[in-house]
Amino acid sequence: MHIRKDDFVVVITGDDKGPEPRKVLRALPEKNKILVEGVNRVYKHLKPSGKNQQGGRLSKEMPISVSNVLLFSPSAGRGVRVGYRFTESGQKERYCKVTGASLGSVGPAKPARVAAKAKG
Repeated sequence: MHIRKDDFVVVITGDDKGPEPRKVLRALPEKNKILVEGVNRVYKHLKPSGKNQQGGRLSKEMPISVSNVLLFSPSAGRGVRVGYRFTESGQKERYCKVTGASLGSVGPAKPARVAAKAKG
């Protein structure tokens, strides 16, 4: 999955669609969903109990499909498609398909990638 926790994304479809970037609170790769701050809010109704004497409604975010968002690129200033490439040091990184700018590294460096690049 190309979206991670603490990334900024742009919602491209649904009720919360808009151009402003929003922060990813949690990524759920096994379900291909993410939790985005302020998006897909629902009310959970709470019964009165010993801890919560009054009860009431609690507003919380629910997961949305990762296909409904684009990763926000500061260099492009909008949501963009993401690609992966290896740097000269063997480090895998995400990059913006529009501007080619790096969007951060992914995982540890792999020296085998440096040797493979030198051969071919």
